[in-house]
Amino acid sequence: MLVEPVQGEAGVIVPPPGYLAEARRLCDRAGALLIADEIQSGLCRTGSVFALEHEGVRADLYTLGKALGGGIVPVSAVVGRKDVLGVLQPGEHGSTFGGNPLACAVGRAVVRLLAGGEFAERATTLGHRLHTRLAGLVGHGIAEVRGRGLWAGVDIAPDGPTGREASQALRERGVLCKETHGSTLRIAPPLVITEDELDTGLDALEAVIRR
Repeated sequence: MLVEPVQGEAGVIVPPPGYLAEARRLCDRAGALLIADEIQSGLCRTGSVFALEHEGVRADLYTLGKALGGGIVPVSAVVGRKDVLGVLQPGEHGSTFGGNPLACAVGRAVVRLLAGGEFAERATTLGHRLHTRLAGLVGHGIAEVRGRGLWAGVDIAPDGPTGREASQALRERGVLCKETHGSTLRIAPPLVITEDELDTGLDALEAVIRR
């Protein structure tokens, strides 16, 4: 069973409480593997190393990427239990760029950097600031806010600008924000963002969408 603990491209949709724990239980009962797509949600974005950890769930395999490259090189990885990954023996699986020395060195450095817990804590603290401010705009240009940690999906109110219009207006104010599904903005600032920088981005968003 392959799941995204938080659906990123869909608009940062967090599953209801207990959903992921039940998925783990069903996989265990059926003898199936639980595979977590943590390419967007993993590596401290949500305030924990893996988003699954918010429900105390552990997957058999994880797919990782994006943050694993530290903003330096594109790199992805599949990690998991030894007995699962061990079914592949040397020479049985090929990859054009697999094992690239630079990508592997960067990925290892990122893992060491995140292991200290500082960035997970930052995502939790700044995420609280982010969601508190966004919640204050619900009913004033924002219809709904979803997310976890330093990550949010913002549905713009029907009488407001489209997602693309809002995104373009934000760009003119020096803030880059991706729109999806016509009326949703996906907010995913870098984990190194400062409080002042976060507030600057949120001030710009409020100016663009507030009604």
